[in-house]
Amino acid sequence: MFRSSLFALALMLPLAAQVPAPPAATPVPVAKPRVQLMTSYGPIVVELEPELAPKTVANFLQYVQDGHYKGTIFHRVIDGFMIQGGGMLENLEEKPGRGPIQNEVASTSKAGLKNTRGTLAMARTANPHSATAQFYINLADNPSLDPQGFSEEGFGYCAFGRVVAGMEAVDKIAKVKTEWRRGQGDIPQFPVRIKDAVLLPPQ
Repeated sequence: MFRSSLFALALMLPLAAQVPAPPAATPVPVAKPRVQLMTSYGPIVVELEPELAPKTVANFLQYVQDGHYKGTIFHRVIDGFMIQGGGMLENLEEKPGRGPIQNEVASTSKAGLKNTRGTLAMARTANPHSATAQFYINLADNPSLDPQGFSEEGFGYCAFGRVVAGMEAVDKIAKVKTEWRRGQGDIPQFPVRIKDAVLLPPQ
């Protein structure tokens, strides 16, 4: 009786060992933040890349949350190149902002996020690390804006997101008539307004 019980137990052990382990939990992908720009030419939705450009995205989202972009304009429009905005008021005075941020273009470009049509990038001065609030949307592939070397001239401009809805509004803005005014060129004859910028709920 004792031996038969051991034999039965021995038969059961391999069966127990064959029970498959529960599958490992699949990590849930984190939704990328999306911001809607309400412009006088229609809404534009941009999806941001916080993993590739954490400081740049955090800076942009802080301006959004602060309401900074409300009442600014796209003050520079060059058809076939880009539209730039987020820092000027209708009277072409610069809206006060925070300090400049570090240019993360080296990591974003290496990851494949470059100045291609529809991408969102930070505008800046000749100083590579001078970007504050102003941004631009590429109207075409602009490889000349990607890193070309380690000099200031070739440092590159940091793309940190892309248009995922409303590119037709971007293309409409690209076709507005521009003029030279107050010592600046490529200014729309009539204001292209950013009525507001809001962070959309996660999808």
